[in-house]
Amino acid sequence: MARKNLLKGFKKPKGITFEHIDSNPNYGKFTAYPMETGFGTTVGNTLRRVLLSSIQGYAITAVRITSYDADAVPHVISSEFEAIPNIVEDTLEVLNNLKMLRVKLPEDVEQETFLFEFSGAGVITSTQLAKEGSLEILTKDVPIFTLMEGAHVEFEIQVDLGRGYVPAEVNEHYIEVVGTIPMDAIFTPINKVKYAIEPCRVGQRNDYDKLIIEIWTDGTIAPEDALAEAAKIAKDHFTIFVNFNDNEISRADELDDGDERIKQLLNTPVEELELSVRSSNCLKNANIRTIGELTRKTEEDIAKTRNFGKKSLLEIKEKLLEWNLNLGMTDYTHLKNAVNLPKQKEESDES
Repeated sequence: MARKNLLKGFKKPKGITFEHIDSNPNYGKFTAYPMETGFGTTVGNTLRRVLLSSIQGYAITAVRITSYDADAVPHVISSEFEAIPNIVEDTLEVLNNLKMLRVKLPEDVEQETFLFEFSGAGVITSTQLAKEGSLEILTKDVPIFTLMEGAHVEFEIQVDLGRGYVPAEVNEHYIEVVGTIPMDAIFTPINKVKYAIEPCRVGQRNDYDKLIIEIWTDGTIAPEDALAEAAKIAKDHFTIFVNFNDNEISRADELDDGDERIKQLLNTPVEELELSVRSSNCLKNANIRTIGELTRKTEEDIAKTRNFGKKSLLEIKEKLLEWNLNLGMTDYTHLKNAVNLPKQKEESDES
């Protein structure tokens, strides 16, 4: 049985911030802080490895090419080493061009086969393979092959959902139609992941971790969705090691966390209220330094302060109300379950 206050004193991020660039929707920058020393690396490295290895994506896994001669007699290309009549490129080059494509099926579809027919001279590009509502091609205008005069070709591709890298030798086991050529498939939709750890200050301590993760995708999945999937995969793998009732521990930790948040709130400098210069100077003259000291004062106490007028008093009451606080407080337990506790000042110290 684990201790009830398992996470007591642990600093954990209350959420993450997400930055994106309008010109590049496939990029996302995520920041989470504060974390205990070392946990930034633990979490960042875990998420990076899962992102690069385990996020599902789509890829072309097989192709079937049929060439027709002048008498409309079909000839099926049996392997990647056989030349395709009336096509400039050899079969290996065509397969490599297809391998470069990033494709996407509708969300509820895991496998689909598409048939195309081309004739006459010209260059066939990836854009011509798109089928509205059923096959999206993210890699635009990539040349696939070049048809010679008199060419007539049927071109069938199979698209599957998978993860990681699957060689053609494995995909070959799932081929049912004779003459279909298996392909190496790169399913991962993540192009690049980078994480960094920066120092973060909370209160008087400046040795907490700030985790920064940058994600570049191929466009078939949004960076924020990829990060969420990676976190879910990692969480489900860690869960098998927990041998106690997590709900009881979580409730105890939430209570402790609420107490800690209230303590931090009351120790927050009054400058965080962003009062006017006149009101701030009056509080300094009264030696009121923290929000806790201020909220324990009554209106009568404040009114006795030198040069303190009704306008300043009204300003302070309005600012405190924004923080779910008032003057003359002795009980702060209502803040434990407050949905919108004010954000504590958690600045990064970059060195």
